[in-house]
Amino acid sequence: MKLTFLGTSAGKPTKERNVTALALKFEQESKWYLFDCGEATQHQILRSTLSIAKLDTIFITHLHGDHYYGLPGLLSSKKLDKAFDPLQIYGPKGIKEFLECFMDISKEHLGYELNIIEIEPQQRFVFEKFTLQILPLVHSVESFAYHIKEADKNAFGKRVIICGDNSEPDVLGEYLQDLDLLIHESTYTQKVYDTLPTKFLHTTAKKLAIAAQNRGVKNLIATHISPRYSKEGIYNIEMICDEIKHYYRGKCFVANDFDIYSLEKDSTVRKY
Repeated sequence: MKLTFLGTSAGKPTKERNVTALALKFEQESKWYLFDCGEATQHQILRSTLSIAKLDTIFITHLHGDHYYGLPGLLSSKKLDKAFDPLQIYGPKGIKEFLECFMDISKEHLGYELNIIEIEPQQRFVFEKFTLQILPLVHSVESFAYHIKEADKNAFGKRVIICGDNSEPDVLGEYLQDLDLLIHESTYTQKVYDTLPTKFLHTTAKKLAIAAQNRGVKNLIATHISPRYSKEGIYNIEMICDEIKHYYRGKCFVANDFDIYSLEKDSTVRKY
């Protein structure tokens, strides 16, 4: 499977990073899947090799704007591109009302079938190439992770967890055990988090690394990086990476926008 990071910033876009969006594509399948859709995701898609016409399903992790404000524009552009294949959207309770409100107020007639499924913890869905289970997380609003198991006739399908915002990586428990790939927020380093006057329900690089190490996670990709970490600021992305590597012995990456990774059959992760 191949993963393209379309946005990796936390909360708001920066000159270097857009807000959260991640594309997933399986081998020998032309369609692809989108996890979260922050503002301007459609612009990011235009700068990638992906096509909105081939987008099959969107999975929203939680209803904070940096994870779903890009939906109205993307859905409208799909119609303008004359891409009239049906589209599925999975998300927390409230996603249906949001989308119906935008279409009603704007008099938007999409011209294609839009199926909206509101999810609940532990629900399981079966797709052609994978099964997907909904896992609850710890955040200021209802937030979910998507546990994906690649379909394999020999029952050795690769497992990936794509997380929404989550302050407690350990809440994933046994699902982390020997996981092939964990994609999880790493908003702050521990030192920065400890100095914040107001504590937000986000994960530090240290907390994420310890959880992954304790459960034997094979590969880790950190994303959802605070805007304070930049090439020009006093905090840089290497600080996130270094803190993870101090506590985690598996293979780790800190994602940048437009990074592409593949999870290989031998459970290794390769960056293109």
